[in-house]
Amino acid sequence: MESIKKLEEKWTMNQQNQGNERKEQMVHIAEEVAEVKKLLSKETSLRKAAEEEVDNLKSQLAQLKMSEASANSEILKLRKMVEDEVCQKEKLEGEISMLQSQLLHLSFEADETRKRLDRGGPGKVPGGLDSPVSQVRSQLKDSGNGEKASVAKLFEQVGLQKILSLLEAEDADVRIHAVKVVANLAAEETNQQKIVEAGGLKSLLMLLGSSEDETIHRVAAGAIANLAMNEKNQELIMSRGGISLLSTTASHAKDPQTLRMVAGAIANLCGNDKLQTKLRGEGGIKALLEIVKCGHPDVLAQVARGIANFAKCESRASTQGSKTGRSLLIEDGALPWIVQNANSDASPIRRHIELALCHLAQHEVNAKDMISEGALWELVRISQDCPREDIRTLAHRTLASSPDFIAGLKRLRIDY
Repeated sequence: MESIKKLEEKWTMNQQNQGNERKEQMVHIAEEVAEVKKLLSKETSLRKAAEEEVDNLKSQLAQLKMSEASANSEILKLRKMVEDEVCQKEKLEGEISMLQSQLLHLSFEADETRKRLDRGGPGKVPGGLDSPVSQVRSQLKDSGNGEKASVAKLFEQVGLQKILSLLEAEDADVRIHAVKVVANLAAEETNQQKIVEAGGLKSLLMLLGSSEDETIHRVAAGAIANLAMNEKNQELIMSRGGISLLSTTASHAKDPQTLRMVAGAIANLCGNDKLQTKLRGEGGIKALLEIVKCGHPDVLAQVARGIANFAKCESRASTQGSKTGRSLLIEDGALPWIVQNANSDASPIRRHIELALCHLAQHEVNAKDMISEGALWELVRISQDCPREDIRTLAHRTLASSPDFIAGLKRLRIDY
């Protein structure tokens, strides 16, 4: 019995031990399961992140493919544009080559015309005032229709805009030929407004400021002188700094013909009543007085024309009551030169100066300055010897009606 009890106790203990072991195993298994679940959860998260990354990469790849397709399309467009530009360049080069040939021909004709003008002397415009544009017009009529036909053909083939575009060409020879053709076109009144509207005046003024070539300066100034025959164009020239550009051009000029063209342009501007004060304020009169240092008779004739134009406008303004005080010509120191050249051997100079003196003398406020500079003697001579009856009469009437001049004549014991 006792041994059975021991066996039962032993079995009981074994059962307890086995139970404990099972519990420990179960705890261990539970821990392993929890660890496996944790690992599985982690792997699931990693897989999900990987799948999201794959989706993101697929999206980026798709975008890259679209960008590549767009880039390829853009490259094709650019290639097409380059090809078109090359074709356009070749076409323009062909047109420029043709234009150069035509410009050479027309500029040669223009040069021949200028040479004939220089040999034949100045022409006339209404009122007896010489002008570069009147000279060109007169010569064009004398030379027939050949040059006009060439200009018309050039208009028809390439148009004014392309001719004007060559004023900005890199090749200096092309610019020279182009400006000669524009100057030739500007000599015709029917072309002047077209040239201005197409930007020709702006380009010509820019050439005066940007180019260092005196040939370009000379021909551009001549073209501006032609355009300045129109009152509306005169105001445009002034508003765009024309006087300053012309003055600077004159200060750097070595060729008398360049000075003649500049003086002609300023002379045309001097004939606008509305621009008198502005022209004087921007140095127009002083520019003319600097130009006379050249001494060339053709240049002096244009300066004299400008002074006559200015004096005539002043006289008209004084008569109308819109101007008072001394002449701006006197204030800017032009009177000594006027008196010195009043009896010039060159008839164009003398004719303009005589007219200028008569206009200045019409206003009593100028009389004392004129007497002190010796203009009284010249007025007496003009009243007696001037070949133009209208100027003789004007000088005589002015002397007879001015108290200061009458007093001066008495002091000099001149019976008048």
